[in-house]
Amino acid sequence: MIQMTTIRVLPDGRVSRADAATFLGRSKKTLADWYSKGIGPKARKVGGRQFYYLRDLEAYRDTGAREAA
Repeated sequence: MIQMTTIRVLPDGRVSRADAATFLGRSKKTLADWYSKGIGPKARKVGGRQFYYLRDLEAYRDTGAREAA
């Protein structure tokens, strides 16, 4: 069974850690742990909050790359 999920993508392509976790099927805590270890998709800080670009999440999902080429 395929389940559809909805994530919020900002106009510039950024998503929150919660939405990135939903997209990847992981927990927010897992993404925070990956960030602290320098692994997983590349996150960027904006105003003290971490965001992920959807293109980087897709690249990580598809190939394991930290960021899109």
